[in-house]
Amino acid sequence: MMVVRARIMDWPAVAEDNLPRALWSAAEIAAATGGVASGDFLISNVATDSREIVEGGLFVAMRGEAMDGHKFIATAFDHGATAAIVERPIDQPHVLVKDSFAALQALARAARDRVLPTTRIIGVTGSVGKTSVKEAIFAALDRSSLGRAHRSVKSYNNHVGVPLSLARMPVRTKYGIFEMGMNHAGEIAGLTTQVRPHVAVITNIAPAHIENLGSEAAIAAAKAEIFAGLQAGGTAVIPADSEYFAALRDAAVARGAKVVSFGRAAHADVRLLDALPGMLGGTLITADLGDARLCYTVAAPGEHWVINSLAVMAAVRAVGGDLGAAGLALAEMQGMAGRGARIDIITPDGGKALLIDESYNANPASMRSTLAVLGHSPAQRRIAVLGSMKELGDFAPGLHAALVEPIVEAGVDFALLVGPEMVALAEELGKSRNSSLGKGLAFAHCANVDEARVALADFGLIGGDAILIKGSNSVGLGALVATLAGK
Repeated sequence: MMVVRARIMDWPAVAEDNLPRALWSAAEIAAATGGVASGDFLISNVATDSREIVEGGLFVAMRGEAMDGHKFIATAFDHGATAAIVERPIDQPHVLVKDSFAALQALARAARDRVLPTTRIIGVTGSVGKTSVKEAIFAALDRSSLGRAHRSVKSYNNHVGVPLSLARMPVRTKYGIFEMGMNHAGEIAGLTTQVRPHVAVITNIAPAHIENLGSEAAIAAAKAEIFAGLQAGGTAVIPADSEYFAALRDAAVARGAKVVSFGRAAHADVRLLDALPGMLGGTLITADLGDARLCYTVAAPGEHWVINSLAVMAAVRAVGGDLGAAGLALAEMQGMAGRGARIDIITPDGGKALLIDESYNANPASMRSTLAVLGHSPAQRRIAVLGSMKELGDFAPGLHAALVEPIVEAGVDFALLVGPEMVALAEELGKSRNSSLGKGLAFAHCANVDEARVALADFGLIGGDAILIKGSNSVGLGALVATLAGK
């Protein structure tokens, strides 16, 4: 059998140099998982998707309900995998285990156990904004730690994404930031006990996944499960403006946590004093931290980012991070693909239009926030392409119909509604068309993205337009973004 080796230099666990180190060795993986290693190898990354394998990576071949990862082992090695975790022997370097998913979880536990005693771990959850807040905290701490911060990428926040993100954490990580999501009660409890954070952040409570949980109070209780994994003496960062503040605070205190709240409320520990338009764009924030005042700029637009930034500052301070570096990170941070990216596109008339890409996710709270961003964006015309909001259950018709108000407040000229759940909003817009509320607002409803593409072309984009595209990821509006962006 071919043995794949990488040339590396190692160091003591407490070394402060910048020498490279392999993420895992064959022996370490075998010891962590209880598996049997075949071959002597060193790996630099871990992936459960063969398409994400990079040179030197470890492919974890897992069996799912619809797909068996073992079918993609050859593809993984073609993409540069050094080894694989498998449930049956292969002809390449591997670690043989009984259950690949259990092995991934075991590797995650080993990764969490082996970091330095000084390493600080932050967990982030919430109904809206958890990925953006996680990214902002990472940007702040990575800047101040000279690249020794680690975080879960994309929205890797479920039962596979969290252990995968932990397994990717280098031993010399100074700060680890992990996002945790859920669709049902009990799921975050299972994730936070793997992450074992020193700081647990809840961004907000809103009716996302209300179909499965039944009420916002139940959503708040499910989010509060993150406190179950808090380390002794840990800190809970919670929204002071939420109607569920007291419930979240009590849940945190019951776990022995120190509570730090953020928001506009007078009782907030990190309290917004002022938010003004910056001279060079963005928003200039003044915040009261109790014993100090902090001024910084947030580049990303929107009221939601003003409040998000307070959560970021609270979390950074809780782990002893550099608030100055956090301010610089927020001043530089732009929206991510599918989550607020602002793209200049060329229109058929040769002009330039602004495309706001919010195609990855949607719920009533985030719809209102991003429609407000559209309303504050300078434009000749404002177009809102809105996809269905999923997992709202019996609440869906009312919550979709209620978007009339923020659409009108945003000064939308044309609303293109996509997906079956958007019928309720189309009907409501039809009712308001003859009233002063919806006067002059044009709209159309499409069953799917293909129809939306045609309808938008028929409407005709021109230079000076601002186009917001937002919907639940399963609607597929990312494909429309790609078309408009010429990708």
